[in-house]
Amino acid sequence: MQQRILVIGAGFGGLWSALSAARLLDKHGRQDVQITLLAPQAELRIRPRFYEPDVQSMFAPLDDLFEAVGVQFVQGTAERIDQQARKVGYRDASGRVAELTYDRLVLASGSQLARPSVPGLKEYAFDVDQIESAAQLESHLLSLRQRPASPARNTVVVCGGGFTGIETATEMPARLRSVLGENEDVRVIIVERGERIGAVMGDGIRPSIIEASDSLGIEWITGASVVALDAEGVTLDDGRHIQSHTVIWTVGFRASPLTEQLSAERDSQGRLHVDGDLRVRGQDDVFAAGDVAYAATDDLGNFAAMSCQHAISLGRHAGNNAAADLLGLAPVQYRQPKYVTCLDLGAWGAVYTEGWDRQLKLVKAEAKELKTQINTVWIYPPAADRRSALAAADPLIPVA
Repeated sequence: MQQRILVIGAGFGGLWSALSAARLLDKHGRQDVQITLLAPQAELRIRPRFYEPDVQSMFAPLDDLFEAVGVQFVQGTAERIDQQARKVGYRDASGRVAELTYDRLVLASGSQLARPSVPGLKEYAFDVDQIESAAQLESHLLSLRQRPASPARNTVVVCGGGFTGIETATEMPARLRSVLGENEDVRVIIVERGERIGAVMGDGIRPSIIEASDSLGIEWITGASVVALDAEGVTLDDGRHIQSHTVIWTVGFRASPLTEQLSAERDSQGRLHVDGDLRVRGQDDVFAAGDVAYAATDDLGNFAAMSCQHAISLGRHAGNNAAADLLGLAPVQYRQPKYVTCLDLGAWGAVYTEGWDRQLKLVKAEAKELKTQINTVWIYPPAADRRSALAAADPLIPVA
């Protein structure tokens, strides 16, 4: 009787889970286990690049790759996990409700931008969380040229000074001027509730963020929060109102709500606590990868971040270990001690650090070259060649 490994999600964690499971089955010549991947689209959406222009092109089709490695793709959106019956209920593209059974489940359904109950947020804020919402922002920016010149038209407010907020803001001067004209007086403002510029990025990166901001003319308002949005801009918690027709929300991410359907412990971001094999604690047949996994990267107290850097390795381990569990083989314990940060800073360049303490290694053009390599080559899926694709899914390959 054929068994099934079901992977939910076609992001970095889900894709690499499916490939890694296929690798182990192929290595042991097993034809009695079906790998099924359930996702809304058979494509890897390159989410780390959604702050860039031309976002509609930032995905990689996966149909040929899945066919090459023998992964069954089912188009649909997972809605319900029945852990007792080992079933996942989903809704297909036509809206029909259906179910898939599993013997081992890899949950890799990703994360989403947190949207608190700030007045006007739903109606007036843009974001770069998903390809559709980033495309809406791009369409809006292009439409600005049709509006009469005004401070509100020429001003972008980015809510949140974390990784996504900084990359989005530092790209924005060039994007605005490409629409409004190179000599147009544009204004980009980051509103950050922390007291210091780029504080969440650490002292190794902060000087580069400050220098890039000064060079690009980006303003920071620190120690402040956006408490309301309207058609003409944002209101801060000190009562100030900033005129802007383009407000971009980048504050906070939470794991997929599917994690709440499992009887398991979760962290403050909704991520599932997993053991060293990436098995969800308290669950015998469920593994987690990517942004839904709260996983220790080492024995020093560091945990995987919501990043493709960690999701790729988490996927390689989760898929391998789900397959190993079915085959009665020893798992490969997840460890990812090397951590790097490569932050895009727009036309100024980029900054690259190594280690959890973010030791500065490269800045400006050198770091930008590396960032471009990461964004356009390293994080894309392998070619649809069975042998090379399966080889690339080895969990022992380091990801940095």
